[in-house]
Amino acid sequence: MTPPPSPPTRLTAEAWAQCPPERLSRVRGLFTDIDDTLTRDGAIEPAALGALSRLRHAGLPVIAVTGRPMGWSQPFAREWPLLAIVAENGSVALQPDAATAAGLSTLFFQDEALRLHNQARLQAVARQILAEVPGATLAQDSPGRVTDIAIDHSEFAHLPPADIERVVALMQQAGMTATVSSIHINGWFGDHNKWTGAQWILRKTLQRELSEELDHWVYVGDSTNDQPMFERFALSVGVANLQRFADQLVHWPRYITRSERGEGFAEVADAVLLAQSAVR
Repeated sequence: MTPPPSPPTRLTAEAWAQCPPERLSRVRGLFTDIDDTLTRDGAIEPAALGALSRLRHAGLPVIAVTGRPMGWSQPFAREWPLLAIVAENGSVALQPDAATAAGLSTLFFQDEALRLHNQARLQAVARQILAEVPGATLAQDSPGRVTDIAIDHSEFAHLPPADIERVVALMQQAGMTATVSSIHINGWFGDHNKWTGAQWILRKTLQRELSEELDHWVYVGDSTNDQPMFERFALSVGVANLQRFADQLVHWPRYITRSERGEGFAEVADAVLLAQSAVR
């Protein structure tokens, strides 16, 4: 007898339009993912760039937290209106700094000795994955990585779900933390993640404790590796394309936008700005 089809995964997030304006009037800043939250096909969407500019003009800092590497993030940290970018899932931060030759200050979560110790271990796991998982390839942005490895599953290559799970398992068996973003499988040694990176960079840049003012910050993301943020932020928001991961999510955001990617981020920004302008 053929079993009945499984019921569709229930969307557990509220529409972003239902968020009470009085809550948004108290927002002090935003954290956001980058890939498929601000960007489409690797380029920032005009709607997102405009929203970042409006937020900066209003005095609301925006910090991006991404699994992308330090090298890939450097030009965006200089060019986009952001307070900082935390790259490689919480291990390195880039902040605009006109006083430096590169125009950036770079901060590392781990000290140099530990980073050097881990580099050989990272490469050994990468070699094992490439040898044992047919079709697995390193992400094309790998030369810019300093504290993790990334396997491409949806950016320039395709891995089926079973192989994605196999890559994650190999990373975890090696003692690594592993996460899956909308494009890559990332693995690293250490217990840092997007949440610890957000706490660390807010302390470094604004001398504030995120855990003490979580109700005053928004987080916007699009994938399973945003779950540490969705779980903790009361004002957590998924852009609409998050729904492609519906059957993999354990922790949903509180809200979800009507639009996808950069236009979804702009929805979030404009609601915050409208609520704040009403109380000025």
